Amino acid sequence: MDLTYRPRRLRRTPALRALVREHHLAPTDFIYPLFVHEGATNEPIGAMPGSSRWSLEGLVDEVGRAWDLGIRCVVLFPKVADGLKSEDGAECFNEHGLIPRAIRLLKEVHPGMAIMTDVALDPYSCDGHDGIVSDDGVVLNDETVEILCRQAVAQARAGADLIGPSDMMDGRVAAIRESLDEEGFEHVGIISYTAKYASAYYGPFREALDSAPRTISGKPIPKDKSTYQMDVANGREALTEALLDEQEGADILMVKPGLAYLDIIHRLRGESELPIAAYNVSGEYSMVKAAAERGWIDERAIVLETLLCFRRAGADLILTYHACDAAQWLKAG
Repeated sequence: MDLTYRPRRLRRTPALRALVREHHLAPTDFIYPLFVHEGATNEPIGAMPGSSRWSLEGLVDEVGRAWDLGIRCVVLFPKVADGLKSEDGAECFNEHGLIPRAIRLLKEVHPGMAIMTDVALDPYSCDGHDGIVSDDGVVLNDETVEILCRQAVAQARAGADLIGPSDMMDGRVAAIRESLDEEGFEHVGIISYTAKYASAYYGPFREALDSAPRTISGKPIPKDKSTYQMDVANGREALTEALLDEQEGADILMVKPGLAYLDIIHRLRGESELPIAAYNVSGEYSMVKAAAERGWIDERAIVLETLLCFRRAGADLILTYHACDAAQWLKAG
């Protein structure tokens, strides 16, 4: 064949393929999500094989393991006791609560690790929503934002490096930025859940935190979060959310879920110069784990390919429960 261009020339050997490889993975690309509870022992999470609700002691050990593998940021999610939950989620800004204590402990033992937090009411709400639910069943925006600001300040005061509003209330980034600045926390960054979709991929996460919507207060409770999280059919709307978050002072923009929304990651990458994060969520994680347990897939190959596709789509950072496994595999070569 008389061919001028033969793309296979650059695929011929491992050295040539490495020479022209466009995207790479490193442990420093990962943010490791960790669940923490008040118990004295670590509890395996049934729907998320390989993941646990960590005791504070176990959390310290696991963060140390992540650090040794080259991971430089973790994000904390609390499993809150039912007795501490309320309609307004006020436990979220208790400076002696679980998350502030966990942050202070980690900063004492692992001072170099960057700590990201979650700002939303669902772990603290007896109604299971990210915001305050009115007596007639409406998730209230502005009243919720006031509580979120107090939560963010409490986390910053404990030593958080990045505040992660995951609630999807309108205007919360600007309000949190203003509250942090007023309290002297200008140095604390905001990684905003910019395009967080009302997705079916969150099921295992809600089991891990016992944070799904539920009706125990006697008032009507929305059965899902579609009045504040984004419609899964929409793409252009993500650009609007990104523009607003950037104008309001976000330092990093996030897309959640990640794998089913690579097009959204790519769109945001083309529209913003801010770092873009992708959340490789619990449902995506658990499907891989379930298939791997049955021998249907090569877990290592699937995970590394999946994480690399986030980078190819335009993500700078990846929140993933696979973080430690992936870091080990990358280290092994």
